[in-house]
Amino acid sequence: MNTPIYLDYHATTPTDRRVADRVYQYMTEEFGNASSTEHEWGDRAEAAVKQAAKQVADLVGALPREIIWTSGATESINLAIQGSLSPCPEKPYRIALLPIEHKAVLDTCHALEKRGWAELIYLRIDSKGRLDLDYLEQVCMEGLSLLCVMAANNEIGNIYPIQAIAQIAQRYDIPFLCDGSQAVGKIPIQFQEWGITYLAISAHKLYGPKGVGALVVRKGYHLEPLLFGGGHQKGTRAGTLNVPGIVGLGEACQLRSLEMEEDERAISAKRDKLQSLLLAKISGLVVNGDTTYQLAGNLHISVPGVPNSAVIARIRHRLAISTGSACSSGVESPSHVLQSLRLPEDVVDGALRIGIGKFTTEEEINDAATILSEAITQVQQALCAKS
Repeated sequence: MNTPIYLDYHATTPTDRRVADRVYQYMTEEFGNASSTEHEWGDRAEAAVKQAAKQVADLVGALPREIIWTSGATESINLAIQGSLSPCPEKPYRIALLPIEHKAVLDTCHALEKRGWAELIYLRIDSKGRLDLDYLEQVCMEGLSLLCVMAANNEIGNIYPIQAIAQIAQRYDIPFLCDGSQAVGKIPIQFQEWGITYLAISAHKLYGPKGVGALVVRKGYHLEPLLFGGGHQKGTRAGTLNVPGIVGLGEACQLRSLEMEEDERAISAKRDKLQSLLLAKISGLVVNGDTTYQLAGNLHISVPGVPNSAVIARIRHRLAISTGSACSSGVESPSHVLQSLRLPEDVVDGALRIGIGKFTTEEEINDAATILSEAITQVQQALCAKS
């Protein structure tokens, strides 16, 4: 049976073989515990972790000592939000966030709100998902405990002006959490220079292994741990370090440092080609999001009046795309991202997320356009026959 064409790179990316080789090496040959400092096996593992910290830091313009290893961006986000805000405050913390943040941010903030520990202020966006910077400044001027703005959206692919946002946050002395899971390795980020306080990173979004990530924490900011036991990572995050995963994340970051610019240029060209083909083949197709500032590999489309579930049912064995975030798959509710854009119901119901990556071929782009356009035409014809 033929393998479906994979165009769901926002959900996860295939691990680069060069990264996988390094992970395998540290699983089978260099398997020492980085905390075992009494012998050379531990010394070599510790050295590999330090090298990975430098590789991650170099990619995002941070210092190696600012890197905290986690199991992924969800843990990083929870650590940044919960670890920076003490429990049971005298009055609720004020947290400002985009209504289209990833569920890791939204659900963590909602949990604090439910306990009465936080008041949530949602930043304003337009129908393309673009942020109102004037309103952001107004909110910051009134005082905040924490500001949360993602670097790039995981559904519509919008890229946000993180440098400008960080400058506003700094102006009012507000800690700024940036979810960089969809952006790191795809667009340039300068943690130190821009003034970001916390940056969440996930390895499997940039051709690294699953189950490992990092939180970059600006020097001078203290986080209370979520996990206890052993005092690892200066007491911030307990648990034996996942040395193979950390080495894999470091290697993936180094490769992105070297190859990101060229790869993303090629990915963008493939995205543009697919978009042109689909617009030519599918009547009434709508492209969602901010097409001026978007991830190179993102194409978020809707065909009003054509339910996305009916399209997915016809293509799922031939083409891997999605209707929204992988973290919300299986949930019988419309995308919170598209609802926040206040799009018409038929546009939301017809939404499809396509993610292109460095391993996507020109042939796959051509085949995907044919498969998707034929499926949509079939659904349209079936709906017409019923009516």
